[in-house]
Amino acid sequence: MLNPSNFMRKSHFIPQGGRFFSFFPNRQKAILFAIAAIPVFAAFGIGRILRPVHMPEYLEQKKEWYEKEYLKDLEQIKPAKSHSNENMVWIPGGSFLMGGKDAQTLPDARGLHRVFVSGFWMDETEVTNAQFKEFIDATGYITSAERSPNEGNLIMAANHDVILPKEPFSWCFKEEKTPTKNSGDWWEPVRGANWKHPFGPGSDIIGKETHPVVHISWYDAMAYCQWAGKRLPTEAEWEYAARGGYAKRNYPWGNDLDFSLANYWQGVFPDFFLNRDGFLKTSPVRSFAPNPYGLYEIGGNVWEWCLDWYGPDFYQQSKKSGVSINPSGPHKGNQPLLKVIRGGSFLCSESYCSGYKVSTRMKSAPCSGTEHIGFRCVRI
Repeated sequence: MLNPSNFMRKSHFIPQGGRFFSFFPNRQKAILFAIAAIPVFAAFGIGRILRPVHMPEYLEQKKEWYEKEYLKDLEQIKPAKSHSNENMVWIPGGSFLMGGKDAQTLPDARGLHRVFVSGFWMDETEVTNAQFKEFIDATGYITSAERSPNEGNLIMAANHDVILPKEPFSWCFKEEKTPTKNSGDWWEPVRGANWKHPFGPGSDIIGKETHPVVHISWYDAMAYCQWAGKRLPTEAEWEYAARGGYAKRNYPWGNDLDFSLANYWQGVFPDFFLNRDGFLKTSPVRSFAPNPYGLYEIGGNVWEWCLDWYGPDFYQQSKKSGVSINPSGPHKGNQPLLKVIRGGSFLCSESYCSGYKVSTRMKSAPCSGTEHIGFRCVRI
């Protein structure tokens, strides 16, 4: 458990980032501030203030009215008998500046703000098809894409002339060239597409056991976490881990874009694809070198679900409130109700979203999955 004196220890902060003292004109004032803050920590409990996010409490505090249908499934899932930190890496707690400010930074990621996160374990890789199958075999869980469609699936089709199937479906990227900048025109609902059949009937995951599982809704990911004794990372935890201990890197691997370091769209999206890395879609996990913390494909390959509701102005609001300690996003989702996804995918390029940058934010409807969204887990 951390205590107030830990704020003074150099080891708890990213070496290249500003430290706690950088908020003050000089070190003496910083120390005086820390001493003055002790009664506040004592009044509320230091453990309570610095405590990492716990999934049951998060769900109780940030539940939306329509989620009862989905979250009741979590109550039926019995956790696996054994939980270990195998294939996970320890991410030491610390402070960092969250967000970006360069020319590529989208409006929702502007508003640099100081964040402190407690230490946590994180999966080395995105959850694979083989790992997800183990969960399905143990629990009999049925994913969102395998169930009858509901209004949650309509969010992605909003404002687009798309006829939705009445049978179970999921969203796939259109293979034909689509000369439009409207992202909704690049996707189509495919009957029978799900984690076992990523491109619809006739497709399978044989030989792709080590590829990241896709067509997973946020609720599917939460169900897996319940079984595995883990949870999804908060957006702050995810960005902190992706930076790998460096404050000023653009990408998890450094400052230069290199197709040998990540699976992303090489060329002008969506019209021209060079395929320099040899992967048309997803790549097996551990295909590329890990970041300094030992995390593989934390940039590119597939987007990764985070715990947080998405708020376009959340960074600006956080900037006003000073240091955020273990933040977990807005209390409620904005309309439409969307969850944060991070890390980019094989469809991201410099000409469009640059999703593999450590500061880039994106969002998606929690009720449905796509062929380019997966997840990885954390444990505290």
